[in-house]
Amino acid sequence: MSQLKLMQPSVVKTAYNRIKKYINKTPLLQSETINMKLASKIYFKFEGLQKVGAFKARGAINTLLHLKEQNQLPERIVAYSSGNHAQAVAWAAQQLGIKATIIIPSLASPIKIAATKNYGAEVIITKERQQAEDLAHEKSKDSFLLPPYDHDDVIAGQGTAALEAWEEEGDFDAVFAPCGGGGLISGTYLATQLFSENAKVYATEPQIANDASQSYKTGTISRFTTSPMTIADGTRTLSISERTFQYIKMLHGFYEISEEEIIYWTQWLTHLLKINLEPTSALGMAGAFQWIREGNRNKRILIIVSGGNIDASTYMKIWEKNYLEDIPAL
Repeated sequence: MSQLKLMQPSVVKTAYNRIKKYINKTPLLQSETINMKLASKIYFKFEGLQKVGAFKARGAINTLLHLKEQNQLPERIVAYSSGNHAQAVAWAAQQLGIKATIIIPSLASPIKIAATKNYGAEVIITKERQQAEDLAHEKSKDSFLLPPYDHDDVIAGQGTAALEAWEEEGDFDAVFAPCGGGGLISGTYLATQLFSENAKVYATEPQIANDASQSYKTGTISRFTTSPMTIADGTRTLSISERTFQYIKMLHGFYEISEEEIIYWTQWLTHLLKINLEPTSALGMAGAFQWIREGNRNKRILIIVSGGNIDASTYMKIWEKNYLEDIPAL
């Protein structure tokens, strides 16, 4: 993959102009309580109100629209995913009137599997994630493979969430986003470069799914053999890619988040912002909290809240214990 080239930040603006008619412009939310308790001004970019309930719609539709511009739109696409990318590809294919086959590992959220089917895609269930990836590559011999993060147009599309936030609010000292395969954080980094040379961009990842963090620290891509069973199911990827690693290496840092911290902030953001968010979406807040505690008070912070698709069993796990009696404080 030595031929890979870093994209210029301008690709995010190009992607936004391409997709804005198809997507929702999602809101920037604030909580006076969090701002007061944490001596900060925090903006939450809520992608739970995006098409399919997650940021993934941005990258999927950008990829297909770019293919259409080049007169290369295929008749059928194939993808592998544990959830939100599956829905996004199925939705994007439906928008452009093409067929989609989505291969999903059995550990995926049932609600995400059902939603993917509802968008008209053929769904194939495999036991493990690696089997899903292998089967997708096999089927890509006669279909276009739309990967969840290892594609320039996917990365550029995901970056449009941060671009919207920067255009609306104008100035942030730091930006936090979760990292699974690295598409969102890579796009977020590129988008930030459009607006600021000084803003810091941080990735957040579960401690038990810390392949990207380890890759960042060692300079060599780390890979799991089986999906780590974090409650943040959007980060159950086996590894980042060489493509996303290029951008990940440029980040200002990584924060590894415990399962308890993920649940804690999922509860508090649900309570204070009055939204449904999936546990992966709480990673950014957990990382920002650590950063603030390190002495970064009175800063303007952007947090990408990546999605709001949560099934009943995960919801029950989140609320088994009440963390709302433990008020956030520095």
